Amino acid sequence: MLDFVQQLVSGIALGCVYGLIALGFVLVYKATEVVNFAQGDLMMLGGFFAFTFIGMLGLNYWLGFAGAVIAMAAFGMLAERVVVRPILGYPQFSIIMATIGLGYFLRSVVGMIWGTDDFKIETPFSQGVLRIGSLVLAYDKLSVIAATIILCALLYLFFNRTTLGTAMRASSENMLAAYYMGIPVKRVVSIVWAISAAVATAAGVLLAPITFIHSNVGLVLGLKAFPAAVLGGFGSIPGAVVGGVLIGVIESMAGFYLPQGWKDVAPYIVLLVVLLLKPEGLFGVHMRKKV
Repeated sequence: MLDFVQQLVSGIALGCVYGLIALGFVLVYKATEVVNFAQGDLMMLGGFFAFTFIGMLGLNYWLGFAGAVIAMAAFGMLAERVVVRPILGYPQFSIIMATIGLGYFLRSVVGMIWGTDDFKIETPFSQGVLRIGSLVLAYDKLSVIAATIILCALLYLFFNRTTLGTAMRASSENMLAAYYMGIPVKRVVSIVWAISAAVATAAGVLLAPITFIHSNVGLVLGLKAFPAAVLGGFGSIPGAVVGGVLIGVIESMAGFYLPQGWKDVAPYIVLLVVLLLKPEGLFGVHMRKKV
């Protein structure tokens, strides 16, 4: 039973990271109907920014965290302006290839600047455990879960309780109608990309105590986060987080209880089964009008 609980917590922590990356997929898609396949690489770049601020420049963890988030928010706006906006209106395939190209570009630049070695960020949660009787839970995993809950709550308040959040929701529902109502749609889309990159950076920094950061980590995790977004329902913000947690838990349990090799396969099998039974995803119908 203790092993089950520990694997469950580990799976939820990893799933929260998947969920935050998937959240970036969904935010961009809802605002522009663009699937940003560079989302995982934005997370990777944010992790390297945090490593630079914290590990190389010696800044306080929280200052380095904030600096990385701000830097990546600016980069997200720049990427939207330079890469995506000039080809909006072209066939979706063109935009998808542009984001894939952006991902390759980011991995190459990171390899040239920081190298291809693995790096780890020391955080206040890297050491220490919470003991509940015989149950031992690592602080780093609990911190990921807690931070994801707080971040999702802040995003919920932002999208539902602020004027800018309301403008973003209006633009995602009908961009042309929002434009005619006086909403600066281009600026809203840029801010959505900024938020998406900032959320991805938070995922990268939260992941740092659990695993190493390297130039290909974004590609690997992006391939897990995209199915998480599809599983939850690609237009649903809560669905992205729930889908990520489900993928993480399934992966963790399969790695512990099933033979070697099932860990990376099991989440995709579950995804295929869910899509066969409910093609729109778990929250695709019920949440679409509410989010």
